[in-house]
Formats: sequence, structure tokens, C-alpha cells
Amino acid sequence: MANSTLNYSQNALASSSPPVVSAEEHAVKVRTEARSMSKKEKLSSTFTIAAAGLGLISDGYQNNLMTMANVVFKNIYGTEYSSAVSTRVSNALLIGAILGQVFVGLICDRIGRKVALFATTALIVFGAILATAAHASTPAGLFWFLTVARGITGVGVGGEYPAGSTSASEAANERSPKNRGPVFVMVTNLVLSFGGPLAVSVFLIVLSAAGENHLQTVWRVCFGIGIILPLGVFIVRIRMMSTILYKKGAIKHNVPYNLVVKRYWKSLIGTCFAWFLYDFVTFPNGVFSATIIASVIKNSDIRKTAEWQLLLGAIALPGIFVGAWLCNVIGRKNTLMLGFSGYLVFGLIIGCAYDKITKIVPLFVVFYGLMQSSGNMGPGDMMGLVSVESYPTAVRGTCYGISAALGKVGAAVGTQAFTPIETNLGKKWTFIIAAICGVVGILVTYFFIPDMTGVDLADEDAKFMEYIAANGWQGCVGEDDDAELIAEKGSLDEKN
Repeated sequence: MANSTLNYSQNALASSSPPVVSAEEHAVKVRTEARSMSKKEKLSSTFTIAAAGLGLISDGYQNNLMTMANVVFKNIYGTEYSSAVSTRVSNALLIGAILGQVFVGLICDRIGRKVALFATTALIVFGAILATAAHASTPAGLFWFLTVARGITGVGVGGEYPAGSTSASEAANERSPKNRGPVFVMVTNLVLSFGGPLAVSVFLIVLSAAGENHLQTVWRVCFGIGIILPLGVFIVRIRMMSTILYKKGAIKHNVPYNLVVKRYWKSLIGTCFAWFLYDFVTFPNGVFSATIIASVIKNSDIRKTAEWQLLLGAIALPGIFVGAWLCNVIGRKNTLMLGFSGYLVFGLIIGCAYDKITKIVPLFVVFYGLMQSSGNMGPGDMMGLVSVESYPTAVRGTCYGISAALGKVGAAVGTQAFTPIETNLGKKWTFIIAAICGVVGILVTYFFIPDMTGVDLADEDAKFMEYIAANGWQGCVGEDDDAELIAEKGSLDEKN
């Protein structure tokens, strides 16, 4: 009787536990099932890709909101909106984004992509509401209020990067591994970059409606529109399911981070440092581009500055499509190096001929736009792509989040250093330093970043599982009903 009860308990425990498979068996399942999808899973992957695009449009809008807001605040508050205050308010989004990228990157790996996506959207909405309603008895108090509100928004914006981008890359891989790169670029960097022209277009429309005598209304309405954009994403994300790669490859407990570092340290150095260099150049040039343009236009007003800013943003967009095409033709790595080369060429042209070229405003804006277009073609398109492709599903969000966070550190450093460089060395040095960053970016890409062009993400997942198992790791892999216990079956039988 006792033996039968014991056997029953053991059988019940076995039936409730995930099945035990070897790393090799799990690898075969990952490769096979990631290539076969039901109609429901195909529909879900479409929603996942679309939701990433919608979410990142909101991020792009928030990233570029301060471009014209800086001009407006300077016009309203004069010396009270000093360069130090301007930098603090602009950097608040960046600091929040760094926190969001790291912590949400961990959450989307350890808890789930969908939970992380809903959390980031909620934070963006909450932060945007606070910024729109910002109020204080003094201008200094108002700017501190905005700093806190923009910081909260930044946590959501930053979290959207690992949560949305990892989901989009996995869904795109399931739909078509060969076209994963172009699809990923279209729903990430394209919509992020579109946020610049969108923010300026909204500003011009609101300015035309309210008039230049009602600038308080103008900036609050522009901030308020930032509430509407992410709300629509909630509806789309309700229909999302976890990707097949995540269902099969998630490790929610006992993550072997030491083995991750041992296997991927070189890739981490590459993606982190290259992203740092890109954001060091592109973010301050985005935030302060309107200020730069205003300084070279004679008798400029807010409307004229905004119109030139819109042209600058439009010139920068074609680079995204070129990069999306090139990433399959010449590969991710070569496209990335080509983009950094654009910083070198156009940065030197503008920097060395700054005094002459700024006398011809259209020519200056065109070359400035071409420099930004090169950035979009190379690191703008490729940094997110190589950061999701270089790592397995189990730690993709974490490694992507760390890489993107280092990028935002570069953006914060660049924004903080931009005004001192401009003041002490001159405006031309902001472009010469961009050229120097281009050279370093080429070297980092060549020596540290792998080229995963044409590689199925399921293959890297399978190799990672085999690697950690070969190094003695045993644990549960997969989500819910898809969970499996990776172990050598013989070793478990001996224990039993």
C-alpha cells in the first residue's frame, strides 16, 4: 500500500513537471517548430510587428518633442531658460530611458514580452499627462516639474526599445527569416525617425492654429498629443501572443549570466560601444538642430526655423530605406560601417567649411541632412538589428537593453557636452567630433560586431542551448505548456 502510494505520488509529480529533454533534442524542436506556424500564430506575429511600429512612432515623437519646445521655452522665458536648464529638461528623457532599457529588458526576458510592453505604454501615457499639465508658481518650478515628467516618460520610452524590438524581430523571423532585416528596420528606425518630422509638423499646425502670441498653448497641445499616440497601441497589443521563439527559448529562472558573458562578451562590447558613438552624435544634433539652424538664419523667427527643421528631417529619412535595402545586399556589418563613414565625410565637410557653408543656408541644411541620413542608413538602421540578432532569445531583451542603455548614456553625454563644445571650441567642432566618432565606429564595428545576415534566430537559440548544457547548466526552458527541462537524462535517472 505504501509503495503504491509512493509510486502514485512520483507519477503525479512527473506528470506535472516539464518533460526532460537533452539540449540536442530541444535544439531540434526549436528549429522545427519555429518554422511551422498556425493561422492564429501568423496573425499574432502580424499584430506584434504592427504594434512595435505603432509604439515606436510614439517614442520617436517623444524623442523629438524638445527640438521645437526648446525654441519656444527660450522665446517665452528668455534667460530663465538657460542652457543648463535646457540640457537638464532634455536629458531627463534620456536618464529615464536608460533605466527603462535595462530594467524592462530584464522584465521582458524573465516575466514576458507582453507584460513589459503594457508597462512601457502605461508609463509613456502617465508621463505625457504630467508633462502636459505641468504647472508651478515660478518658471524654475515649472522646469523641474517638466524634468520629472519627462523622466517618467523616458522610462516608458526606453523600455519600449527592448520589449518592442525583441518581439518584432522574433515575429519577423517567424514570418520570413530572409526578410527579417528590412521588416525590422521599417517598424523600428523608420518610425522612430519619422517622429522628428511628425513632431515638427504637429508643431507647425498647432502654431498656425493658435498663433505666435499663444506659445503656452502651443507647447502644451504638442505635449498633449503625445498622450494620444500610445493609447492606440493598447488595443493592438491585446491581440498579441508570445512569439514561438520566446515560448520555446525563454529562461525565467536560474539564467546562466556567467555563460552568457563568456559566449557573447565580444558582441556586447561591439553593440554597446557602437550604439554609444551613434547616440553621442545623433541625439544632441537632433535636440539642438533647431537651435543651430536658428543661429545661421538671418532675421529668423520660430516659423521659419521650424520650416527649415522640417526640411532637415525630410532629407534624413531616405537613408533609412537605403539601409533597409543594403542590409541584405552587402550585409549588416558593411552597412553599419558605411553609415559611420558618412559621419566622417559629411562631418568633415561641414566642420572644415563651417564659416563659408553657413552663409548659404539651403546648402548647409542639405549637407546637415545628408550627415543625418548617413546615420540613419548605417547605425540608425543597424544598431537595433545587430543587437537583436547577436543574442539568443533567452537573453535577447537583456542584452539589447544593455546595449541601448549604453547608447542613451552616449546621448546624455553628448547632450551635456554639446553646449560646452559649441561655446569653447566653436560650432564647427560639433561636426568635426562627429567625424571622429565615425572613424571609431568603423573600427568598433569591424573588430567586435558579428554579421548575422541570413542566420535564422532559431539556429542561434539552438546553439546557445547546446553551449550552456555542454558547460554543465541544467534548468527549465520555455514558457507555460511549452516548458522543457534541459538536462542529461542519464544524470537525472541516476539521481532518482
